[in-house]
Amino acid sequence: MMPPPTLVAFGLDLRLADHPALTAAAKSGAPVIPVFVLDDAAPDCWRPGGASRWWLHGSLAALDASLRELGSRLIVRRGETISTLAALAGETGARTVHMTRRYEPWAMALEARLHRELPAHGIELRRFGGSLLFEPEAVRTKTGDPYKVFTPFWRAALSGAPPRPAKPAPRTLLSPAAWPNSEPPGGWNLRTASPDWAAGLREAWEPGEANAHDALDRLLAGPIAAYPGDRDRPDRAGTSRLSPHLHFGEISPATIWHRVHHHGADEAGPVKFLAEIGWREFSYHLLSQFPDLPDKPFRAEFASFPWRDDAAALTAWKRGQTGYPLVDAGMRQLRATGWMHNRVRMVAASFLVKHLRIGWRRGAAWFWDNLVDADLASNPASWQWVAGCGADAAPYFRIFNPVKQGETFDPDGAYVRRWVPELARLPASLIHAPWQASALELAAAGLQLGRDYPLPIVDHAAARNAALAALKAMG
Repeated sequence: MMPPPTLVAFGLDLRLADHPALTAAAKSGAPVIPVFVLDDAAPDCWRPGGASRWWLHGSLAALDASLRELGSRLIVRRGETISTLAALAGETGARTVHMTRRYEPWAMALEARLHRELPAHGIELRRFGGSLLFEPEAVRTKTGDPYKVFTPFWRAALSGAPPRPAKPAPRTLLSPAAWPNSEPPGGWNLRTASPDWAAGLREAWEPGEANAHDALDRLLAGPIAAYPGDRDRPDRAGTSRLSPHLHFGEISPATIWHRVHHHGADEAGPVKFLAEIGWREFSYHLLSQFPDLPDKPFRAEFASFPWRDDAAALTAWKRGQTGYPLVDAGMRQLRATGWMHNRVRMVAASFLVKHLRIGWRRGAAWFWDNLVDADLASNPASWQWVAGCGADAAPYFRIFNPVKQGETFDPDGAYVRRWVPELARLPASLIHAPWQASALELAAAGLQLGRDYPLPIVDHAAARNAALAALKAMG
């Protein structure tokens, strides 16, 4: 007699390979019903922004296609998670739900409720790791406390057992006697047709597990050798572009770890790249222990920082109209593609919180809505790092000069020319500070400042002094 089916509840683990919850269900000998629940009513949840919802649509479609190649399919439902899973169990006779652990505060609270309430429906909940290299409780200080500084955290993580081996996808999944009904994700309006603001996203990205592995292949085929230097160059293809795939769980960190580690365990490129994966780990460990991270400064004294409320300046920053070319290039890249180069993210974020002295939460909210890799751990942790109020943060008095940053990391101006085309005819010596050009140089470039491109909305030196004065006023 066939055992009752197992529901595998997918979340940010939209893959088949190295999926412990799915693998355990496949090995149980029971029919497997993969399901995704879009729960818009989850309490205290930062709902996915526009760019993330666009990606989610594509990722769900790719997962369903992969499952169908195994003779299975993805059941999608919209509603409150507990009642939806209970209803599915009632429809199918399922008695077990498998899911991957999550670490966002609302998700941890939901999993606790599932653990308490599903047994009342005759359902057993089984949770598995798979989203992190090391579970938060596994990396602690000698006193049992969570780490608050990255370097000792990463040293401690690496001193223990290596991440678990990555396992292949199941070769087959046993289907239930009858499939339950599934809603069409196309009816969820995850991708709006009018206005179609996502054309740039389609040009830049293709969600799905296969594309995640292709991105890792490309990294290992070349860019990783020069990663320590090229990762800071927005004018070069020196980064992995794995972040949205990793966020949506289209590839596991264990898969990345073992492939990169095998590629060159002691080489500078792989070591540096894996340390960046370590920063993602650190952010999740922080979030799991300090659930207010997205809303409150980690350093409590910054609660009294005198942030400014300047709607015009915030709008200029969002639109890439600050008059500082590197900042504007990054903000336009973000809006067009749902992604921004990491070095430029730091410069653009620093400009908002230090040159404009607009609170980091405003910037984090804009990134949350526009990034395809928007992540409730990494996004606020990174913003707080830049703002000087986070764990292991750069001090607030470290203020990036956007002109020098551009001259150092985009020396020929290729990145700025790509995203701020009105400056394309300026020579490299002027492209990061067009206001320094003479009238003849501006005329030769076909550029009129204040008409074709804005003058700087703040003076760097004056803004720096004002930021330092605000820091002093905080006490």
